[in-house]
Amino acid sequence: QVQLVESGGGLVQAGGSLRLSCAASGRTFSSYAMGWFRQAPGKEREFVSTIRWIDDTTYYADSVKGRFTISRDSATNTLYLQMNSLKPEDTAVYYCAACVTYYRGTYPTRIYEYECWGQGTQVTVSS
Repeated sequence: QVQLVESGGGLVQAGGSLRLSCAASGRTFSSYAMGWFRQAPGKEREFVSTIRWIDDTTYYADSVKGRFTISRDSATNTLYLQMNSLKPEDTAVYYCAACVTYYRGTYPTRIYEYECWGQGTQVTVSS
């Protein structure tokens, strides 16, 4: 069983920065990748970013490219999301995801490709 615990969310003004963390425990090494998703009020959960464990390559949604950076510390099994130049439209609950055993394409970007999820952390960006 895999446990994912996010932290680092909060309230920030537009243009500010936050760093999210996701502490993973359990059989994490069975995952091909870990990722971040977000869900704004009244909207569907959407892909934000992912990092492949085999080569640490990363992939981002167009809406966050150039502003967000995903990274991981394999020694502590921690996933990070550095978010800079935040915008009000970035306001959402951010979820850490793992347990990817199969995916289509070059990177896992679909919700169903991740079997394990954290409880989420709220990010609110004020204008």
